[in-house]
Amino acid sequence: MSASTTSARRWPPAVKLVMGARFARSVGQGALVVGFTLYLSALGWNAAAIGAVLSAALLFGVVLTLAIGPASDRLGRRKFLLGYECVAGASAVMALASGRTDVLIVATILGSFGRGANGAAGPFGPLEQAWLAQDLPPDETPRVFNLNSMLGFTGMAVGAMLAGLPAVWSRALPGPLAYRPLFVLPLLGSAIGFLLIWKAPEAGRAPRPAAPARRAATGAPAAPKSEIRRMENRLLRRLAFANALNGLGIGLIAPLMAYWFMRRFGHGPASIGPALAAGFLLAALGTQLSQLIVARMGVVRTVVVMRSVGIVLMLLTPLVPVFFVAAAVWAVRAAFNQGTMGVRQALSMGLTRQHRRGLAATVNNVSIQVPRAIGPAIAGLMLHRGWLTAPFVLAALFQFGYLVLYERFFGDLASVEAQAPAAVATVRVEA
Repeated sequence: MSASTTSARRWPPAVKLVMGARFARSVGQGALVVGFTLYLSALGWNAAAIGAVLSAALLFGVVLTLAIGPASDRLGRRKFLLGYECVAGASAVMALASGRTDVLIVATILGSFGRGANGAAGPFGPLEQAWLAQDLPPDETPRVFNLNSMLGFTGMAVGAMLAGLPAVWSRALPGPLAYRPLFVLPLLGSAIGFLLIWKAPEAGRAPRPAAPARRAATGAPAAPKSEIRRMENRLLRRLAFANALNGLGIGLIAPLMAYWFMRRFGHGPASIGPALAAGFLLAALGTQLSQLIVARMGVVRTVVVMRSVGIVLMLLTPLVPVFFVAAAVWAVRAAFNQGTMGVRQALSMGLTRQHRRGLAATVNNVSIQVPRAIGPAIAGLMLHRGWLTAPFVLAALFQFGYLVLYERFFGDLASVEAQAPAAVATVRVEA
């Protein structure tokens, strides 16, 4: 019996079901990452309008995350995730039924269409992260988060491939109508996700530690609770500051990438879908590559090295004059950039003790999503003016700044990266 199979048996029963729901969701998300902006363009929306509605959807998601994320530590995760699946399914039904502007705006804001969240439950993604981390053995957290990311990227790849189907039935459903059936995929994903989460047993509330533990490695006493809390808060503030730059970089490029390929090269979903699918598949492989590198270099250095390569490839993408070469460069970039998602999430979960993991996941999510929500509006205006290279350059600058801060803020946690929150909390980090 392999070590990975033995490890999987140690996971709480809900882990596999929550990850299954993520995969089901990710197929529909992958289809809409390709098809949604192309659908809006076929309906006559310009780049500025497309960017604005994507930004509005992201900002609405942030508001929900702020309202619900911390409360999930007290009230549980299950009921909120079930509610999300219902709303997401209803949004897909609205988009299936009508292409009117007002209907699509409401459906987009509620359903986060085109966001490309790698299968996460939209604004309730932090609840998933906290649920996965709860009751896991500390040494299993990075493995679970990496596998969770891999499943999400794989499902996104399947969905992106299916997004090429409008070219098949375009004669029967001409123009914008060809894209309408794609909304069946997120509807099915929400239905399957609802059933899986319904079956997932909710763990009890995360217990508060009765007393500070002693450090196992050195025998030194842990810090007092008040000092641990201040230390956790300081680490979370650092995470939020660094993530803000990362979110701006993501928002300037990712939501409008399919639209950019259409504007730059004149291609449609039949070729853009497979191109983005290749990127998602390589991102899934990148999660496994990052897991191997982490064992040698640690989380922080792995993130810095892999994402540095990703920045270089991102800058090269708009300079390539041939579609298939540019798509290949962009796909390889995904392996290095998005492949670190799981280890980064594991590190963020390790910055606090168990009973504050909902807060940690919320901070991690919101600090990325608020600036990310600004990105599509800015990029949409740039693309509307014909500035097809500028978003890439600006995004690269923000992501480089993120890596500098990430290394500075968390490089001194190398000995406890992705380990138990209590271990992180007892390491003194100088401001």
